[in-house]
Amino acid sequence: MAYVPPPTPTFEKDRIRALKNERINSQKKTFTKWVNSFLDKNNNHVDDLFTDFSDGRLLICLLEIISGEKLGKIARGKLRVHKIENVNKALEFLQRSVKLESIGAEDIVDGNERLILAVIWMIILRFQIADISYQDEMSKEKKSAKEALLLWCQRMTRGYPGVDVQNFTTSWRNGLAFNALIHKHRPDIINYGTLRPNQHEANLNNAFNVAEESLGIAKLLDAEDVDCPRPDEKSIMTYVSMYYQYFAKMKSEETGGRRIAKVGHTRGTHKEIT
Repeated sequence: MAYVPPPTPTFEKDRIRALKNERINSQKKTFTKWVNSFLDKNNNHVDDLFTDFSDGRLLICLLEIISGEKLGKIARGKLRVHKIENVNKALEFLQRSVKLESIGAEDIVDGNERLILAVIWMIILRFQIADISYQDEMSKEKKSAKEALLLWCQRMTRGYPGVDVQNFTTSWRNGLAFNALIHKHRPDIINYGTLRPNQHEANLNNAFNVAEESLGIAKLLDAEDVDCPRPDEKSIMTYVSMYYQYFAKMKSEETGGRRIAKVGHTRGTHKEIT
């Protein structure tokens, strides 16, 4: 066997840098779409996640929409001091419920890519993922939101051919898990039997398009974001959590509807008896 020299330090550094940039670009793309799924409701929009939050206005707007609370008066000036004032207002609001370490208003104003992504991820965790809960009946141990979301996915997709959800990365590459989640709740809009495990792109596009067109779930991902050697975990978690929120709301509304129907039926029966 021919001798293969170990990678040089320069090569290794370049590889690590490339992976880091790949992750940053993937998260920027997904998080931007997630942010706009809320801002668009208020006729606002982010084009560049790393610059459009610099004055704090859109960040405050996002937090007000997603939390349903008012953060107070926004500084309208264009000076750096006004931008820092707005971003501080947003960060102070966030710090009521999440721990922001080593993140200051200046980081957002100056466009620090890594820290801006960290702030958006904290917002996603706090307002979209944190309320997902699951308690193991055997150990009585309460699972983290990430573990609870994974367990929900496993329960919802159990028994579907070609699906084995073990993580929020490679388990989703062939697209079948997304289709299974939809089919489990809405079998009328997904013909699961026609899907093939080796047709990754077609499966992914099918799920993403059906989710957007029939359920109104924003298309945060493209097929190439998932069908790749290293899918970004946070991006997939963000998108999958939107499925959870949609179907949890659907189940809640169906339960509420049945209760109302039951009460109406009981009252009607009582009236006839009397």
